[in-house]
Amino acid sequence: MPIHDALVKRAAEALDACGATAAYGTDWTSRTPIDGAALVSGAGVGRDAVEEAVRAAHVAFLAWRTVPAPARGALVKRLGQLVESHKSALADLITLEVGKIRSEALGEVQEMIDVCDLAVGLSRQLEGRTMPSERPGHRLMETWHPAGVVAVISAFNFPAAVWAWNTTIALVCGDSVVWKPSELTPLTSLACSELMETAILEVGAPRDLHRLVLTDRESASVLLDDRRVAVVSATGSERMGAEIAPRIAARFGRAILELGGNNAAIVAPSADLDLAVRGIVFAAAGTAGQRCTSMRRVIVHRSKVDAVVGRLASSFQGLRVGDPFSPDTLVGPLINESAFDRMQDSLTRASALGGKLVTGGSRVDVAGAESFYVRPALVTMPRQADIVREETFAPLLYILAYDDLEEAIAIQNDVPQGLSSSIFTLDQREAEMFMSAAGSDCGIVNVNIGTSGAEIGGAFGGEKSSGGGRESGSDSWRGYMRRATNTINYSSALPLAQGVTFG
Repeated sequence: MPIHDALVKRAAEALDACGATAAYGTDWTSRTPIDGAALVSGAGVGRDAVEEAVRAAHVAFLAWRTVPAPARGALVKRLGQLVESHKSALADLITLEVGKIRSEALGEVQEMIDVCDLAVGLSRQLEGRTMPSERPGHRLMETWHPAGVVAVISAFNFPAAVWAWNTTIALVCGDSVVWKPSELTPLTSLACSELMETAILEVGAPRDLHRLVLTDRESASVLLDDRRVAVVSATGSERMGAEIAPRIAARFGRAILELGGNNAAIVAPSADLDLAVRGIVFAAAGTAGQRCTSMRRVIVHRSKVDAVVGRLASSFQGLRVGDPFSPDTLVGPLINESAFDRMQDSLTRASALGGKLVTGGSRVDVAGAESFYVRPALVTMPRQADIVREETFAPLLYILAYDDLEEAIAIQNDVPQGLSSSIFTLDQREAEMFMSAAGSDCGIVNVNIGTSGAEIGGAFGGEKSSGGGRESGSDSWRGYMRRATNTINYSSALPLAQGVTFG
């Protein structure tokens, strides 16, 4: 069987295993970056259908918000069971549409299962608090209530996990969800939505509690402007965030934005270089550098630059680039030609600014001219120029030198983005300084691990142009609810606060 026919067959089998079908049409086409060819075409929806989805989700919310949170958790528990039983099929679709190696695709599905577990536990722990009142015979407390319809706008690189992060938490918080996935990953979206619909049917939840809209950017703008959409959780580029945030704010909606990252690791003189190189290589080359937490910069103490560059170059050259379904492959394809072109443009600009290409950057012919495989690139830079301050969504790693920790932290922070950061050091003072208020200005700050691979138990998100939103663990659930401060007078008097007298 020809290679592409085998990929199409695998896509059809995975979609069928999840009980999903692609409606006949030509509004969208799922293409695989493995060979660049089309897998399946299907029908999308327009603006009217998106408006109808919001209306139906709002009606479902009005019923769902009154369901006890532990009962809402039962829906997410069933979803997690269904995802686990379809783990292989979902991983196939992720690899086919994104190009992730099999191990990473399976890891993404496991992340979905894990966040379902977290959300189920959360459904019995949505807590408020009681504060002391200054007035006798009064109780002061705060409660949390469902916010409304949550719009989830997800990117291609994590087509299932980011949806699960948002949707599972939103559902146990009592919200309904309208999901606009990336136009590059329709099959993964259809499969996930079908599993959700199955779970909804089996537990008897409102049918329109979750709605999938396969649509274009213009029709999806309904989600930004409709006042019934209480929360918009959007994952994408900094440009996208800058465009949609003012629209949401204009109607006083709430936004959870997970945008770009320009993530760096500092390698200190005391660093365990074996550990550092392993952490850096995965963070820079994993998912072909197409994670928002992918490492873009390594800031190395001047005394260690030659050793670090030599080790990284050797590791980069040893990475097998190729078919992501092959168990020996470590780097799959870029998502499309545009991603490859942006990488080449960044390399050209870096060279013009004094950068020196140590290794990588060239295209690898794996599956024909329509696919874009590339060797991870390592570039030494004399300084942090403008090109280094930009995020290139590809396996491109810049090396910069520093002389003291204060300078290294300044370089780390001197970019518009503030998502993830790390330091490799065995010096506790350096580690503590990096994690202090005077250290990294990122939302994720790691010691002796890379910048990617966050666990679902912690809040995920960044600062500055990375968006400021938080998803997944910790108290991120608060972003999907509204807070009410309550004062209860159980006395027969009516004292006023701050000693005010009236009458």
